[in-house]
Amino acid sequence: MAVSLCKKIFQTAKKRIIQQRRVSLYNVAHGYEEELIKKKLQQFAGGSINLSKEDNGIGILTVNNPQLMNAFTGTMMLELQEKVAELENWKDGKGLIICGAGNTFCSGSDLNTVKAIPNSQDGMNMCMFMQNTLTRLMRLPLISVALIQGKAIGGGAELTTACDFRLMTPGSEIRFVHKHMGLVPGWGGGARLVRIVGSGAALRLLSGALKVDPERALHLGLSEETLLSPEESGSLEEARAWLSQYTEGPASVIRAAKQVVTAGRELPLEDALRTEKDIFGTVWGGPANLQALVRRPKHK
Repeated sequence: MAVSLCKKIFQTAKKRIIQQRRVSLYNVAHGYEEELIKKKLQQFAGGSINLSKEDNGIGILTVNNPQLMNAFTGTMMLELQEKVAELENWKDGKGLIICGAGNTFCSGSDLNTVKAIPNSQDGMNMCMFMQNTLTRLMRLPLISVALIQGKAIGGGAELTTACDFRLMTPGSEIRFVHKHMGLVPGWGGGARLVRIVGSGAALRLLSGALKVDPERALHLGLSEETLLSPEESGSLEEARAWLSQYTEGPASVIRAAKQVVTAGRELPLEDALRTEKDIFGTVWGGPANLQALVRRPKHK
């Protein structure tokens, strides 16, 4: 009876955690018309968002539109939302590498799409759509890494901030060029950048549209490491190896660790503590915990 009750409590807690992760930032009360903006975005085709899921629990998400430096068309924005939803349902996933096709990362929005959505309300709806998607991406129970080759500019720079970590290849750059387009970040990249590098550095990067090379990114804390290989295949292998040190172990434990960090980052302290308690309850007495007790591991 007690065991059955505990299992029911744990399942309820897990369900609540999953629901919180998928909560939309915006709804009709904010003027958000998701179906309307989806119909508009569907009109601007080209490129793709590709996802492969490996047996070791690592996903590879590729922004694929190399003829336009991997700029996001309207249909690519829709595909990104679909791939994020697929990752939300991937129970065995532990890590995610986001990269671009053809030795470059992403140059933001396709200008043809931007020009075709000239009025403020449609622009706001696109902004809310992408903020929702990238927030769900950031909240995935997967440890995520942006593998930055070539240029990550504009919306591409914003996409890197939705990942837990960033790795750069020799000669690559991150640049928030929004000022030169008469804009500010609209996909949530500004708010996330402040949390990564601090308000002063974020203001310099945004107001100066400064080019951030690998050395400067390391200094700012915007990048974790500069990889050795500038080539697509070599750098992807390096990124896999780098990520593996954090994803080694049972998926349930890796995913729980990410969820605890997400709660601590986003929630007031008391709510974060309660969420941590709920997450703890989903792994206490679980297979990984029981096996560890049998092994009695030594911590060197």
